[in-house]
Amino acid sequence: MTTLNKELIYVGDPMCSWCYGFAPTKKKLEEQCADRAVTTLVVGGLHIDWTEPQDAQRKKFLNEHWLEIGKRSGQPFKFDILERDDFVYNTEAACRAAVTASEMQGNEVALNFFTHLQGAFYAENRDVTQEGVLIDLAAEFGLDKAEFAKLLPSDELKDKTMQDFHFAQRMGVTGFPTVVVNDHNSYAYLTVGYQPYENLEPIVEAWLTSQLQRDQSAAE
Repeated sequence: MTTLNKELIYVGDPMCSWCYGFAPTKKKLEEQCADRAVTTLVVGGLHIDWTEPQDAQRKKFLNEHWLEIGKRSGQPFKFDILERDDFVYNTEAACRAAVTASEMQGNEVALNFFTHLQGAFYAENRDVTQEGVLIDLAAEFGLDKAEFAKLLPSDELKDKTMQDFHFAQRMGVTGFPTVVVNDHNSYAYLTVGYQPYENLEPIVEAWLTSQLQRDQSAAE
């Protein structure tokens, strides 16, 4: 039976590379919390105002950054998209796609679709900044393509996505991924940034069993 007064809030962005590295940990946290606490997705909006393509320096930085994350996390990366001169690393549409999935089928589906978007971008280099690509990915994932295509560009979904961004800001989130635990409307950071699951598992278990001391929840 779900414990509704306990909530694990995952704040991330589908195009955040460290969030992609964190994806296996995220999955294990969801499994650990299943039927014990609510797991909620909040999209953070990594680069929602970017309008210019990457220059050579930025491409080099991203290439090195992705290589490092791949080594640390074991997640597969493809690098072809960094060779494009027209690619604008704007993450708003991908975030909105995750929110659209939540609007259609609820938070659990949105969490899984979020991971689907990550793999499509990083492992396959599909351009998730484009609404047409996002609509195709939604259909492949099993969401109703016509409904998704109608909702995704709507003002309603743009507003709901901005509400997520603002909620993350109100919680004081400044980097992704961030995991926040909420117990009876009392919020505490579990982690800010990438962590392997083995570091988080005992802390989450202590929280789930109401054994967590407040100072244990501080992220490194």
